[in-house]
Amino acid sequence: MAILERKFTCFEINIKDHIAHIQLSRPTEMNSMNKAFWKELPLLVKGLDSESLARVIVISSTGKHFSAGMDLSVFMSGDAVPMTGDPGRMAENLRRVVMQLQASLSSLEESRIPVLVAIQGGCIGGALDFVCAADCRYATEDAFFTIKETELGMTADVGTLQRFPKLVPAGIVRELAYTGRKFSAQEAKDIGLLNAVFPDHESLISGVLDVAKSIAKNSPLAVTGCKEMINYSRDHSVEDSLKYMATWQAGMFRPNDMMKSFAAKTQKKEATFDEVWPKKPLFE
Repeated sequence: MAILERKFTCFEINIKDHIAHIQLSRPTEMNSMNKAFWKELPLLVKGLDSESLARVIVISSTGKHFSAGMDLSVFMSGDAVPMTGDPGRMAENLRRVVMQLQASLSSLEESRIPVLVAIQGGCIGGALDFVCAADCRYATEDAFFTIKETELGMTADVGTLQRFPKLVPAGIVRELAYTGRKFSAQEAKDIGLLNAVFPDHESLISGVLDVAKSIAKNSPLAVTGCKEMINYSRDHSVEDSLKYMATWQAGMFRPNDMMKSFAAKTQKKEATFDEVWPKKPLFE
């Protein structure tokens, strides 16, 4: 079934001008990340990517808060995480559950499509794990963040402690993780977590969509290459990354899109590019 034919309980999706705008749509529950969230998010992101339906993904939210984080029903449900029985088997099962949650958020990072997140109000606990997996983050002035898990007596386990230190200095991450304190949008901007801060939700959405439009004007193959290289360089040495870049360029670079760009500039108009091809399954 095509992704746009599916029904989602936690998200609304709109595609316009090559931009897929995904909205968290449970404001009365403060957009907490329930069991459906963890199933629907990767399905939606991977579907948009696999079917080449957009060149940029914008994720925003509804209501007062971006997200209150993990809905405890995910772990309190006995069918998901049995609390009785053999300790070894319980531990092995919990490990698999946590890895499934991690994989859900990793779908943002693994997508060929850049993901921009617009945050208002609280971005709490698991929601911070969520936004750290995106390419770029933007927020309203009233937004705040917290590694809430520490205060609740557990260690954040689905991405914050792994991705946050790649985004801001490690000493700052340690303080925020050890204390679990709230930090404001301005502090998040100052330490490098946020690209920009906006006065209100309306200007936030408008501003992030403007960034998305600027990205969508470029060759989607070139942008995909940028994301691939930046992610690879984050996790590898400069030397290894340069070699990978050379190999990528040898295999992927073709002059078609570059010639279209040159021609469009000469004619003082926007270039028209083909989409990256959909990911076809090996066996259908």
